[in-house]
Amino acid sequence: MTRCAVLGRPIAHSLSPAMHRAAYAELGLDWRYDAYEVGEDELRGFLSTLGDDVRGLSLTMPLKRVALDLVDTVDPVAELIGAANTMLFEPDGSRSAHNTDVPGLIAAFAERGITGADTAVVLGGGATAASTLAALRGLKVSEVTLVVRDLAKAERLRDLAAELGLKTSATDFSQVEQIGGFDLCISTLPGGVVDPWAEHFAAVAPVVFDVAYHPWPTQLAIAAHRIGTELLNGLDLLVHQATLQVEMMTGRSPAPLAAMRAAAREELDEREPG
Repeated sequence: MTRCAVLGRPIAHSLSPAMHRAAYAELGLDWRYDAYEVGEDELRGFLSTLGDDVRGLSLTMPLKRVALDLVDTVDPVAELIGAANTMLFEPDGSRSAHNTDVPGLIAAFAERGITGADTAVVLGGGATAASTLAALRGLKVSEVTLVVRDLAKAERLRDLAAELGLKTSATDFSQVEQIGGFDLCISTLPGGVVDPWAEHFAAVAPVVFDVAYHPWPTQLAIAAHRIGTELLNGLDLLVHQATLQVEMMTGRSPAPLAAMRAAAREELDEREPG
């Protein structure tokens, strides 16, 4: 039996098993998809235990960077942003690393009819923000404002933005009242962090993407809904990046997006208290 899996720490919260298993069922594949708790210093050893029945791995934190050193080839997007969320085991025995977060975010926007923009504000300075910058280039955005909790941590993102050809500026949350007038607002911060400024950021752009999806809605989402702002959330990104993983791992296209989204939502519903 062909096997795939998701790795990370923690991993119990992952929706990947539900989505990938739903895809296999729709595609008529008798494949197996598991979840394993694996830390950074354990990944090399874990890979050495795998047999030739493994086709692919989904990678979540904290493995997205270290995985780049454990493969034979890295796709250009993963190399540029320094993070991979997918590892493929090729027929010749080699391994390759890929990033489906970037095209997944572009696809999530495209599903809402958004295929281009001029300006954006990105909240947060971590790995998801880096993927977001690459996705914004794909949406033809030319100017980005970064809003971070620690300006010192914005330097790497500014360097990446320069490589991507994006004009950027950076500020911290003490200056948020002066920020506005964008085409897109993307929050890559954990739920709760943006709460004190939710009303403000819900109104700085006609489209808001909040990377959170559980618990949902966030205060940012509530504020955006109240004033009629177009809203995307982390589940939109999660499903689209997972469909790309399924296509890469199985060689079957298109992946069953609707079935995967339904499986993810059902899994989230089961986690709700009561």
